[in-house]
Amino acid sequence: MVDPLWTSAEIAAAVSGTASADFSVSGVAFDSREIGPGDLFIALSGETTDGHRFLDQAFAQGAAGAIVSTQCAHPHVRVADTGAALNALGAAARERMAGKVIGVTGSVGKTGTKEALFAALNRVRPGSAHRSVKSYNNHTGVPLSLARMPRDTRYGIFEMGMNHAGELTGLTKLVRPHVAIVTAIAPAHTEFFRDESAIADAKGEIFIGLQPGGTAIVPFDSPHCDRLIAAAKPHAARIVTFGLSEGAEVHPIERMRTLSGGTFVTARLGETELSFTISQPGDHWVSNSLALLAAVQAVGGDLAAAGLALADLGGLPGRGARFAVPVGEGEAWIIDESYNANPSSMRATLAVLAAQTATRKLAVLGDMRELGVGSAEYHAALAGPVGEAGIKWAILVGEEMKALAKALEGRIDFVHVPDAAAARDRLLAELAPGDAVLIKGSNGIGLGAVVAALAGKG
Repeated sequence: MVDPLWTSAEIAAAVSGTASADFSVSGVAFDSREIGPGDLFIALSGETTDGHRFLDQAFAQGAAGAIVSTQCAHPHVRVADTGAALNALGAAARERMAGKVIGVTGSVGKTGTKEALFAALNRVRPGSAHRSVKSYNNHTGVPLSLARMPRDTRYGIFEMGMNHAGELTGLTKLVRPHVAIVTAIAPAHTEFFRDESAIADAKGEIFIGLQPGGTAIVPFDSPHCDRLIAAAKPHAARIVTFGLSEGAEVHPIERMRTLSGGTFVTARLGETELSFTISQPGDHWVSNSLALLAAVQAVGGDLAAAGLALADLGGLPGRGARFAVPVGEGEAWIIDESYNANPSSMRATLAVLAAQTATRKLAVLGDMRELGVGSAEYHAALAGPVGEAGIKWAILVGEEMKALAKALEGRIDFVHVPDAAAARDRLLAELAPGDAVLIKGSNGIGLGAVVAALAGKG
């Protein structure tokens, strides 16, 4: 018989609450739409809605129990504050976990690196690794991901995000990683920071939560490498650098593009050499893989299995997934990067499109949000990478893309549209057999709807 994730007695002890009945749960959620049979529903009270309104719905969907702060007719644990209870349950999950924990942050690459780490560490013994799902990386997503961690987990991998200074401190103290990775520093959320060095300082907060004997993994090729090393020194027993340059402790000795668009790499990790293939295209994935290998080595994982996992890794929806759609007598290839965008990730994915073999290369590029006073300059600077990618026609989406539209005048054919719906209609009318289409923008611009429309063609 499989042990429950939590019993009502364990929940009550963890959150300093009172249980109405004996029950056990196999999962945890605070979104009633995600509740399934046997789950614990945490009724959070927010600015726009109150989870207590959805208690009946949650139990109708099979919830086994709930954490509440009001009267409840269903099995529950009652507390004064359900938000604080979520945090406490996450802390209790971390406390009872005897394995190794890896924390991941960065301006770009953190979700892909987190997913790749899970695949690498879970490969040898399926079910031994746990990770935060989706991009649950904030003040509610992190404790939820911890609370979902089975008690016998051997490896836990948790993504941590922020858009203000100080946010990562609280998250990393909750996660308490044995290994902390900063994937890269890039202009993202610059609306909330004076400059890129301030972003580096905020990302460097992840090292504050390192456990005794912990390892900090730092991007060597970043201009902020020394700054990150300085942030790590008070907290890390060991600091490992990774990057494409030979000066990094973990770096490629050789790399070459494969026929499928990925990269074959021979990497040096201290005294160890490892050859492996990365299925995902682009130098940014080579860099991500090096950080991954450093982390796997630091927690005593199987490097060979990690290499095999990188070869099998598929693209994530909104973050590099690829699929074909029928067009006329042929098909077009879609590169789905619709989940998020900043200047660094835009350049990286435009470079991926540049290497793509296609009859014609198209791009649907949406606004990059939260770039503050430098937004127009950041958008206009994409004109060079767009040209280098060999794009024949582009759809620019949103108000911020006006700056790129102006910079591209006379250079390539493009249209500028106000929203995702208009972009969808123009792309569907224009798409031809043999096209390769990159779709990328900040999540708020809604280009996922364009991807969904294309996926529905099949």
